[in-house]
Amino acid sequence: MLQRLIVIFILLLLSSCSEPKSTDKTEPVVATTIADTILINGNIYSLDWDEPALDGTPSNSAPYNETGWHADAEAIAISNGEILFVGKSIAAKQYEGKLTQVIDLKGATVIPGLVDSHVHIAEFGELLQRVNLTDIPTPEAAVIKLKEYATNLKTDDWVIGQGWDEGAWANNYPNRQILDEAFPDNPVYLKSLHGFAVWVNSKALEIVQIDKDTKAPVGGEIVRDDTGVPTGILLNRATTLVADKIPQPSIDKFAEYIKDGMQQMAKDGFVAIHQAGAETLHIAALEQLQKNNMLPIRMYAMLSARDKDLSEIWLKKGPLIDPEGFLDIRAVKAYYDGALGSRGARLIEDYSDREGHRGVSGEGYGFDSEIVDKMIEAGFQVGVHAIGDAGNRETLAYFAKSAASNTNMRHRIEHAQVVHPDDFKYFKNLNIIASMEPPHAVEDKTWAEERLGSDRIKGAYAWRTLRLEGVPLTFNSDLPGSDHNIFYGLHSAIQRQDKKLQPMGGWHPEQTVTIEEAIRGYTNWAAYSAFREKQTGLLKTGYWAD
Repeated sequence: MLQRLIVIFILLLLSSCSEPKSTDKTEPVVATTIADTILINGNIYSLDWDEPALDGTPSNSAPYNETGWHADAEAIAISNGEILFVGKSIAAKQYEGKLTQVIDLKGATVIPGLVDSHVHIAEFGELLQRVNLTDIPTPEAAVIKLKEYATNLKTDDWVIGQGWDEGAWANNYPNRQILDEAFPDNPVYLKSLHGFAVWVNSKALEIVQIDKDTKAPVGGEIVRDDTGVPTGILLNRATTLVADKIPQPSIDKFAEYIKDGMQQMAKDGFVAIHQAGAETLHIAALEQLQKNNMLPIRMYAMLSARDKDLSEIWLKKGPLIDPEGFLDIRAVKAYYDGALGSRGARLIEDYSDREGHRGVSGEGYGFDSEIVDKMIEAGFQVGVHAIGDAGNRETLAYFAKSAASNTNMRHRIEHAQVVHPDDFKYFKNLNIIASMEPPHAVEDKTWAEERLGSDRIKGAYAWRTLRLEGVPLTFNSDLPGSDHNIFYGLHSAIQRQDKKLQPMGGWHPEQTVTIEEAIRGYTNWAAYSAFREKQTGLLKTGYWAD
């Protein structure tokens, strides 16, 4: 069995906190179990107090007063990966034995281990080995980076990268010609930041047989020039025309991607992740890693509803719940509409920057309600990708009328990015969790209002509005769509500013959350979204030592 992960997280954003003033934790008189590890002299924020009010005001039981936040404990005693005690350092000494490792934190801040509740971990692991185009400002700069990477190519070797911003480049998409000049003999496949667009060269189009006469699939668009010839940009469901023809890695290689991605997450303070859409290869690789005790952190896998063969298999099996939480398979991910940046998100009214266009959704975007209904009946939680206000409205309507009306199943809307003012209340009524990405707001701010206009933007990335309605939230990165760095995530949620601290005062600051809410969004609220709030997300006696 894997040793449970202990994360000591130095939270610089809280560096101004004072030394612990008091603790409400029970101080034992006699220790009945000897600890294998004891942490002492820390500024420990257990989160084991009443949650904040819906407006963000700390509860009366929170370690918060007129001088600000203060730690509620100084020590943690741990045995076999489980927390024995949280309280004062002197009391923790009672758990010490001859073989106990005592770690003096010297005032370091400790919070519960982090949970990223929406990631694409194999893509992240693969990106660590391939060309990362995140934050590349121009197509020309992307080509320069590709040429630096793609050396010693053999004819027909694929050049694969990811990360160019389909939202920022949407008004002036690049074409295949710039890639052709650099790579005339090799197919090039460049996936966008959020995966809703791809940029390819002529060789790739030739291999997958896309030409002037090729029809786009329902829910997709092949961008064409004035003569009808594909430019090399494929949007939304049209991306599958190329993606499905990319040579698949072996299970061993795919498992390597997953393990590399999870190891990096572990290094960065995360103790669990939720895989948002696991297809057959994902599940095979995860099961292989689990069998060999090689999963470095806990995994909550959401099956991809688009993989119908996989869905049929798991309909017969039913949910898998691992006692240790290292591989839970008890949810399914479905897609209701596209992305806002590529104008695939379904809107109630026309896009403000494209008259007559409202995006794609439902069956037109591959949402199979029959399969999703069956998965729910088999006991699986459902997370539905919904971005636009129409996409969210229609998804909420689906939950209201289908088998999903069982509110004990904690169904989720992934992203919940743009919501009509009339619809916020239905999240609460249906007990739907809003699974959202703080970095998306600050990354999309330069173009989102162009897509939505000044009125609709008020219901976008609306964390505070959802909180005020009493909607359960969980925060995440959509990795590798956004940087998973927790400081960036917290900063985005609390300040509504990008990495350059723009704009001054924050973008739509009325939607900010407090530091306590932000941390809970990545800890115990995230744990709740995976039915693990009784095992992780808090620093509490009997919980995993995450």
